[in-house]
Amino acid sequence: MLKRINDVLPELILEIFLYGLLVQLTGVWFVENKLLYSTGLWIGIAAAMGMAIHMAVVILDTMDLAIEKQAKVRTTVFSMLRYLVVVLLFVVVSYFRLGNVLTMFIGIMGLKAAAYFQPFMHRLLKKTKERGSDGSTELVDECEE
Repeated sequence: MLKRINDVLPELILEIFLYGLLVQLTGVWFVENKLLYSTGLWIGIAAAMGMAIHMAVVILDTMDLAIEKQAKVRTTVFSMLRYLVVVLLFVVVSYFRLGNVLTMFIGIMGLKAAAYFQPFMHRLLKKTKERGSDGSTELVDECEE
């Protein structure tokens, strides 16, 4: 389903999830309240995934608009709406103590980390897929160099 929206969206979601696992496994040992750390982080990871999906949908919808000015206005409005939802999520998590707000922010930054890491992951997944389809090990040798 995600691939119909954008070809790289499933990879981006996977990278955000892997980022969350990395932060979870490395950071949980150093905090006193492990439950708040974890819930804050995963709320942030879920928000980052939601933001990625929302951005892809808005871009897809905006590409259909023929008038450039309408496209810019629509993109701006939906960007502001997305950030408003994130701010409200911070307020709710903080007010009801659902998680650590700092780790929630770190989780949301998973979207940025995944976006920067996406070209490398795309090449790695492409090579892995090619290697799996023909059974050769030549591509594995290229990756090691």
